[in-house]
Amino acid sequence: MEPTRDLRATLPDLLDVLLDKGVYLDLDLIVTVADIPLIGVNLRAAIAGIETMLEHGMMRRWDEQTREWVRRSLARRVPLEADEDVVARTAGGHRQEEPYVTWRPGTVYLTSRRLMVWRAEPRELLWQVSLDQVTDVALRSERSVGGEDRDRLAVTTSAGTTLISVSAPARFESLVREQVAALGQAQRTEGGSKAGPLLQARLWYLEDLASGSVWRGGTGVLDRTEGLTWKGVRDARPAVRLRPHDIRSVERVQGRTPVGREMLDVGGGAGSVRLATEDTGRWAAALRDVAGLSTGGGA
Repeated sequence: MEPTRDLRATLPDLLDVLLDKGVYLDLDLIVTVADIPLIGVNLRAAIAGIETMLEHGMMRRWDEQTREWVRRSLARRVPLEADEDVVARTAGGHRQEEPYVTWRPGTVYLTSRRLMVWRAEPRELLWQVSLDQVTDVALRSERSVGGEDRDRLAVTTSAGTTLISVSAPARFESLVREQVAALGQAQRTEGGSKAGPLLQARLWYLEDLASGSVWRGGTGVLDRTEGLTWKGVRDARPAVRLRPHDIRSVERVQGRTPVGREMLDVGGGAGSVRLATEDTGRWAAALRDVAGLSTGGGA
């Protein structure tokens, strides 16, 4: 990026650049008084949004540790399963229909698997439903005790419809729909492939730009049918897609990467793709196996 100056730029413009692309500071500063140097500052800093940092392989350990800490902290108060993550939570409750109609207040949790209402004192799971059982989610207007119209979240399953009260109902409805769709897609993908992907892990892709080459962090998937795909954090579709018959060669070559000094050079019909991983040998062997290449390839 070349330095630019735009007098029309505002603070939101600066924040957009910081969050989207990021800024790297390489600064040597000397503070002098009466021409006498008193203070020296040597500053090397990268400033960007968390998603951008993670895309370029930075702050990954912090992100993993923070997620694990949040998971353990919630697990002490909420009955979560080992691999269950909380997507959203809000104050609310659910309407109990039997043996009598009443609202039961608590905290509404949307997780990667369930939608539930949990009461902390006394500890009790008031209501829950698995996301794979949800057939419809909609907003329903209801007259409150005070005479005001309130939007409720109507969650429909094969057993019937339950009304949930949440703050920001429209936003929460959108989150539930997204999570139900994501879970359904994952189940369809799992059902369509008996063995599932051979490998799926974080990979770095060396992308050629007009200003030079840059490593981008993302997710790589290797499948016997689909071949090799790689997609960045912000990509809508895979930036790399090589079918098994497109892979002509797999070599381990020396070079500096975000995770070491060795990378994979995967030759395809339109040129080669360079990838970096913490497990180069395993990926090289799996790629050769999928492409039907003889084992080998020097470093």
